[in-house]
Amino acid sequence: MASGGLQLLGFVLAFLGWIGIIISTAMPQWKMASYAGDNIVTAQALYEGLWMSCAMQSTGQIQCKVYDSLLKLESSLQATRALMVAAILLGLVAVFVAVTGMKCMKCMEDDQVKKMRMAVFGGVIFIIAGLAALVATSWYGNRVARAFYDPFTPVNTRFEFGSALFIGWAAASLAMLGGSFLCCSCPRRETSYPPTRGYPKNAPSTGKDYV
Repeated sequence: MASGGLQLLGFVLAFLGWIGIIISTAMPQWKMASYAGDNIVTAQALYEGLWMSCAMQSTGQIQCKVYDSLLKLESSLQATRALMVAAILLGLVAVFVAVTGMKCMKCMEDDQVKKMRMAVFGGVIFIIAGLAALVATSWYGNRVARAFYDPFTPVNTRFEFGSALFIGWAAASLAMLGGSFLCCSCPRRETSYPPTRGYPKNAPSTGKDYV
């Protein structure tokens, strides 16, 4: 029962992490405009994501524009996109694989060994998906930080971390933690020894066999 509870906890955490990766990928707030000067007053806030850039006016109105061409984007942004999409697809595969191996499901009940292996395999895929998302968000965040502290970057074009990055980091951590719990939920095999063979007992001699 303990391993079943750990398995369920791992799946819930990993599933929440996968949902967070999807939300982070779709959000436009991967980086937000940060005006570092004291005398600069702006009436809008700028956001940039993987798929679009947005501007929010002081009135609360938000205008977004999808990036025109894939070929015009920076190679690092394209790589970040690819890693996040790969993390989402891997997470989708991990969900189906892990559900098949869950003890509370009736799939593959005839072969418990294969069922446990499916749960562990789903956990491994969740860990890989979390690593892909973690690499993508960390790489993007490193680029934002380097551009912010670059003295040649104009003050009015400096960006800082957006909320999507923090959601991505938390989601990647949940996916890897949940996948680790799934991998650890497999019970240890107990060493089984062959049953000892009993020797037939000699029948008591009646003394009539010899003359």
